[in-house]
Amino acid sequence: MLGTSKINLSLAGPLEECVSCPHHLHTDLDVGNKNIKYILAGEGAGTIFAINERTGDIHAMKRLDREEKAEYTLTAQVINRDTNEPLEPPSEFIIKVQDINDNAPEFTHGPYHATVPEMSQVGRSVTKVTATDADDPVYGNSAKLVYSILEGQPYFSIDPNTAVIKIALHGMDREMREEYLVVIQAKDMGGHMGGLSGTATVTVTLTDVNDNPPKFSKSIYEFSIPEDLGLGKAGGRVKANDRDIGENARSTYSIIDGDEKDIFKITTDPETQEGILLLKKPLDFESKKSYTLKIEAANVGFDPQFSSGSPFRDTATVRVTVEDSDEPPVFSLASYLLQVHENTDVNTIIGQVSAQDPDAAASPIRYFIDRHTDLERQFNINVDDGKITLAKPLDRETDMWHNITVTATEVSKYILF
Repeated sequence: MLGTSKINLSLAGPLEECVSCPHHLHTDLDVGNKNIKYILAGEGAGTIFAINERTGDIHAMKRLDREEKAEYTLTAQVINRDTNEPLEPPSEFIIKVQDINDNAPEFTHGPYHATVPEMSQVGRSVTKVTATDADDPVYGNSAKLVYSILEGQPYFSIDPNTAVIKIALHGMDREMREEYLVVIQAKDMGGHMGGLSGTATVTVTLTDVNDNPPKFSKSIYEFSIPEDLGLGKAGGRVKANDRDIGENARSTYSIIDGDEKDIFKITTDPETQEGILLLKKPLDFESKKSYTLKIEAANVGFDPQFSSGSPFRDTATVRVTVEDSDEPPVFSLASYLLQVHENTDVNTIIGQVSAQDPDAAASPIRYFIDRHTDLERQFNINVDDGKITLAKPLDRETDMWHNITVTATEVSKYILF
């Protein structure tokens, strides 16, 4: 008599068409009885499964794929071959398709991208990848995945079970290498031989940390600055290079020696990160012809764990040579008061002015009367020595005072009037 049964098909490979199942149906009525007939109904009856109407053997007509459908419910019945009358009540059969390892692992995302700070400690987590397997996770090891690194060692490691990628090498320096390509494999069957596998790539980029100090491109800088350079004007630029990037490469500059009179200051150009040497007070070639400054460049901020006991700063020497500018002559007095009798003879020397060239060249001086202040031309001046003589008689009753302007000019600028 037929009864409810479960038929489990253990497939060593994909079940091909017309392959007999390992079980067949039978009834007590079939003993010597050639007038019975087996029929099959339900899921896949006649299309996927067929039954031998004489023997009760069940056949698969198509390939079975557990990932498409893992279970089929059918009913079988014994009928009279001639009359098609049921000889027994119908019985239900459940066919379960057991899994075989016919699906390779697949990564849920990819390619992956991850970042991690340079110089990270060994064991630091970088990222996690995930793969799935369509095979049965319960039956056997077909869906048991083990992760490994195919490319990317010795820099990185991966936990074979959790798929967490970690730093494996100490001292990974962004300034030496910034990007790494890691190839990850996920293999089923617990990683054993014969398992199927899938791969994914992970691009790991090292982000910058402040692990490099600034370094001046030269130990000595030399600048020539004219003494008449305006206050706040740039007299020169210095540069401390930093192998780091962004905020970690920012430096501030300062003068730490050689500027006792506070003549200079140094600021940072925010665009180029150069140090700009500026004037705070006027230069005077005649007072001091050169300066030797000691300057310093220091990182704005740094992580002590990367300092190795050394400060993140560097020093350099700046030698400033003051260039002499062509300054105008300077009179010994700002104004002169001459007293003259009104009856003084013409051509009499009534006084003398004196001026000097403040430049180092000490050029000869030539003197002139501004005729706009002496329209009557009552006075003359010796161009070489500044002696003033009377050119016309004076009359106190007409003019008690005469205000004249005298100019002093270097020989190189001498102009005839």
